[in-house]
Amino acid sequence: MKICKYGVTLNRLRHQDIEFVREKRNSEEIRKVMEFREEITPEMQEKWFESINNFENFYYLIEYKGTKIGLLNDKNMDWTARNSESGLFLWDESYIKTIVPVLASLCLLEVGFYYLNWNTSYVKVLRNNPQAIEYVSSLGYELAEGQESVENQLYHLTKSLFESKGKKIQQAARAFLDETSNEGYLLLEPDDYESGIAQKIENYFLEAGIYLHRKGIAGSRMYFK
Repeated sequence: MKICKYGVTLNRLRHQDIEFVREKRNSEEIRKVMEFREEITPEMQEKWFESINNFENFYYLIEYKGTKIGLLNDKNMDWTARNSESGLFLWDESYIKTIVPVLASLCLLEVGFYYLNWNTSYVKVLRNNPQAIEYVSSLGYELAEGQESVENQLYHLTKSLFESKGKKIQQAARAFLDETSNEGYLLLEPDDYESGIAQKIENYFLEAGIYLHRKGIAGSRMYFK
């Protein structure tokens, strides 16, 4: 599965990529901003992938200009309550202080709120990481009640918060890119149909009035704005 918009492609994580991700996740720069800071072994990575390769956890490699620059997730997805927890880390430091990670988050949030009818997105941020706090706040996330003294703080974002507080970011993203890049699509690939994930995703998009544009050997595309 792929989500493409704003010049960014989110490729759902596959087994063939987990060793690459493990090496990036084990770097000192990434580990120091994570709650779990132990070195991850290949065995631990395999066990982790087995636990997240399902309909409740979507992890995406962030691709920009043909380069894989980070990992974005939507995990612990509750399809009844329509809630989930998001997270992001970049290993390509040249993009950390740019608009690119914002564009990646917008891709995921727009699909969630506008096409999967999501209610709330949660994210956890270490309270001694001001850069991450500024980042999630710019998207509209607010600190949850009772989290002031917690080390790994919980933030929440509803659709209404996203549309009000995150509106400036969306406008900036659209102004930053040409009109073609502002047109998005979700690509469901053959292995998504084999796993049954594609059929479930299709149903949610159909509820939002988004229909299949093309279905064939390469998969199906659903276009959205």
